[in-house]
Amino acid sequence: MEEVCTITSKGQTTVPRAIRKVLGVGYGDRIVFRVQDGAVSVHAVYDTGSDPALAPFLTLLERDIAARPEQLTPVSPDLVARVIAATKGIEADIDAPIEGEVAL
Repeated sequence: MEEVCTITSKGQTTVPRAIRKVLGVGYGDRIVFRVQDGAVSVHAVYDTGSDPALAPFLTLLERDIAARPEQLTPVSPDLVARVIAATKGIEADIDAPIEGEVAL
């Protein structure tokens, strides 16, 4: 995808609607400009909360996917069915604090 924008005399521009949609950003969200090897890319800034490892991990993942997209493979329908069967009837609150000891 490619979109052309105009820069104002104040150095401002509008992120085109199609780009905002692809990034999943809207009013009040944040984006970051990255310069690498003479090229600029625009990325959404996701709130990573208090986890200092999440942002670097997502950056690593993003670069790996960009460098080796052929390595991506879809989740098989069989695996999806097995996960659904294994979790049927289980309710979880992903925002609830973890109780007890956690081994990593």
